[in-house]
Order: sequence, then C-alpha cells, then structure tokens
Amino acid sequence: MSINAIVPPMSDETARNFRAASARGPSNRLSHARSNRSLVAASPVRFPSLGAMEEGTYRQAELFYLQKQIQSQTQMVVVLEDGEIVEGCIEWYDRNSIKVRGRSKSLVYKSAIKYMYKLGEQGQ
Repeated sequence: MSINAIVPPMSDETARNFRAASARGPSNRLSHARSNRSLVAASPVRFPSLGAMEEGTYRQAELFYLQKQIQSQTQMVVVLEDGEIVEGCIEWYDRNSIKVRGRSKSLVYKSAIKYMYKLGEQGQ
C-alpha cells in the first residue's frame, strides 16, 4: 500500500506554499499562527432542555399518569403528530412507546404523540 492511498498527493501550489513556510523558520510560523488564532470562531454553547433533576421529575410524573390510566382502564384519545387519532385503553408502556387497545391494538411511539386526553374531556 502506498502513502498516496492513505494521504492524497499535494497539488503543486500546496507543495510550494509548504516549502516556503518551512524555509521561513519556526518563529515566523508561530507568529503567523498567533495572528490567525483570533479568526477562529468560538465553539457553540449548548443548553440542555431539561436538567438531570427536572428530567427525572418529568419522567416520574409521566410514569405515574400512565400507570394510573392503565389500572383504571380509562378510555384515552391519542392524537399523533400527523393528525391521526387513536382511541382505546392503554395496555402497557415502556420508555419509547405505548400499546393502545381499541378497535385494533396499536403500538404508538411516544415521539409520534402530539397530545393525549381522556375520552370524555375534549370539550372541557
């Protein structure tokens, strides 16, 4: 295997620039690098949507609500992101999905749910 299989060959212009920079010596290259340092963009700052404590609290509330609806066999309406409506009782749930038993049994991903409510509460 040749080195060109790993590193593509330099163009003539790139090779000339590399040789010219090498001939100037290390002090010139360092000062050039320092002057370019201010041109580097700062890394983006990321803000998590929920902190670890808030996420745990939210998760516990979600699990409590789902467990309560399963135990009482409450008729639920699940509205999906695409506008489809799924009606029925929640049979079980896991971290990513819920199983709804209605006219047919449906496995619904939680990420596809827009909102859900009890069957009799739409107008209230």
